[in-house]
Amino acid sequence: MHFSGEQPPLDFLLLVVETGNTTTSIAVFRAEECIEIHKVPTLAFFGQESIDAQLAPFITKYPDLCDAALCSVVPSLDAPISSFLRSHLTGEVVMVTSSMHLPFILHYDSPGSFGADRIALCALSRLRYPGEAVIALDIGTAITVDVLGSGQDYLGGLIMPGLDLMAKALHEHTARLPLVGIDRPEALVGSSTVDCIRNGIALGCVSGIDGLLVKIKTWLHDEHNEKNIRVIATGGNAPLIAGMLNISPELEELAVLRGTRYLFSLNAHPFG
Repeated sequence: MHFSGEQPPLDFLLLVVETGNTTTSIAVFRAEECIEIHKVPTLAFFGQESIDAQLAPFITKYPDLCDAALCSVVPSLDAPISSFLRSHLTGEVVMVTSSMHLPFILHYDSPGSFGADRIALCALSRLRYPGEAVIALDIGTAITVDVLGSGQDYLGGLIMPGLDLMAKALHEHTARLPLVGIDRPEALVGSSTVDCIRNGIALGCVSGIDGLLVKIKTWLHDEHNEKNIRVIATGGNAPLIAGMLNISPELEELAVLRGTRYLFSLNAHPFG
């Protein structure tokens, strides 16, 4: 029986590794259920011994684990992580790329530059909302906005710096502004430099995303005749920002991991 997006066997185990710019997530799925997840700084993966130390415990803990999927936006880690997985697992190792079989048509000038995390998020959006237009937000190190039509078409997207990048840029490119952690503002305007930076970044981001969502929804309705439009959000800062948006998105913490699992099901060889 071939994978084709149908339910995998109930006892099927899959290791999914999502390598992000800041955080790497390691998850084990039993069929569609995530039964374990571990998150570590991506810096902990540099060096083969570090990769072994992070991944080997999962191989030991789940002796029936044979297959894996990798979704990576850090090119320097692709080869060493893939090599480890292929040398320690007896099944398939699938890497998310634009050249794999996708559940949507990727209209993009340079498909190879389309991030693997964006591919996985779009795949999950298509799986979760078939026949509906979707605006998919990933609010992490960078903030990405990707738009899918109700058919199979990817319609386009936007990329902007994330909250922590904004804070870091202010600190590194000014003489006196401190590096500030971003959380929910207590007021509209700040009464200290720290508050002003925090409020400016957080509320500026919220206002920007709110405005973009209104513009994109209008564009989808006027240019593509879309009436049912879903919004889904993921990423490390999604819980903070989504709670302040005028349009409440569906929050899915594991969206990229779940999308990667789904892409494995579409691209792997038959079950053993």
